[in-house]
Amino acid sequence: MLACIIGALFLTGTSAIAQSAPQVARPAGPGQSSSPAAQSDPRRPEIQPDLTQDRDPVPSPDAEVVAAAPANANTPARAGELQKGQNGIYTLHENVDEVLLNCTVIDEKGRPVEGLTQSDFRVWEDNVPQRVSSFRFQDSPVSIGLLIDNSGSMLDKRTAVNSATMNLLRQSNRQDTAFVVNFNDRAFLDQGPTTDLVALNRGLSHFDSRGTTALYDAVAASADELSKHAKFTKQVLLIVSDGADNASHLSEQEAIRRVQNLAGPVVYSIGLLYDSDQREYQRAHEALQTLSDDTGGIAYFPRSLDEVNTIASEVAQDIRNQYTVGYHSTRAASLGGYRVIHVEAYSPKRGKLIVRTRHGYYAKPSSSKSGKIDQTAQSAPPPDQQP
Repeated sequence: MLACIIGALFLTGTSAIAQSAPQVARPAGPGQSSSPAAQSDPRRPEIQPDLTQDRDPVPSPDAEVVAAAPANANTPARAGELQKGQNGIYTLHENVDEVLLNCTVIDEKGRPVEGLTQSDFRVWEDNVPQRVSSFRFQDSPVSIGLLIDNSGSMLDKRTAVNSATMNLLRQSNRQDTAFVVNFNDRAFLDQGPTTDLVALNRGLSHFDSRGTTALYDAVAASADELSKHAKFTKQVLLIVSDGADNASHLSEQEAIRRVQNLAGPVVYSIGLLYDSDQREYQRAHEALQTLSDDTGGIAYFPRSLDEVNTIASEVAQDIRNQYTVGYHSTRAASLGGYRVIHVEAYSPKRGKLIVRTRHGYYAKPSSSKSGKIDQTAQSAPPPDQQP
């Protein structure tokens, strides 16, 4: 990997993403000598870091510390209550538990279907019909995590893979943000979220293919990175790998659950398995297929490196042609548990339609948060004074 590595990331004692970056000199603090002699003097007590600070290069999933509200802060509004803010804007607070599904619809020939309306969709959760409450079909920007295998077997493939990945980014929405994770037995965040194609290309070029493959750890760590730092609610992970996982602390099912528990991203996979032996092929094929199927993505298995560039273009187009369907579950989020989702689309003139979306999600009892919806313009009168 790079010669200068800042440190290890997160994953609750399992995997980590370490962030590569040049080292920078830090000014000496109060009472500290900045001279080399003073710093290396064995007679001086070692200066210990402040352990109350999270020094991970990418924040770990530690419990968030809620800052105490100032004494003069407004009392939080109850659900359904309209409250005036300091800026004069009246805000309605509601508990929002909307499940959002990114859905790709294709016909029997595999062609994308456009022009559907909200009434064309049906949603079931645990076999119970749900009412579609929101609907959108537009080229919305997306937050993308690029996970590129950096194990020893990828050495001769990285140039073509990097070129295809850059092709995908060029064909994506210009507002999309992406980060780059190169992984072998560890996962390294070689470029944080950005829209800068030059920076992303530089991050993809930070590879030194060697070691083993901790795919599941890299997936879980990257999903966690998206959940904390993604700019957009629509999220995607693209995995490019040429072999089965042989180094992760997490199992396949644990990685999938981690993604689902984060209300997670759609996973697209490109498995470069054309030169693998039969046993390796079966293990890697099943893992990548399951990761994609369970999250609403697609797994591709090209027959040669020559096909990767075309596949990257297909992924870019698939991401940009999705319906977003939302509903409020008839089962309270406070009950928790895993919910199975099934979505169908009907359009008599288009024949049989196939909807691809995630298979389910884990409801979080603590997921209900106050959603703020501006109801009136600034300096508007209170409700009881409105005509």
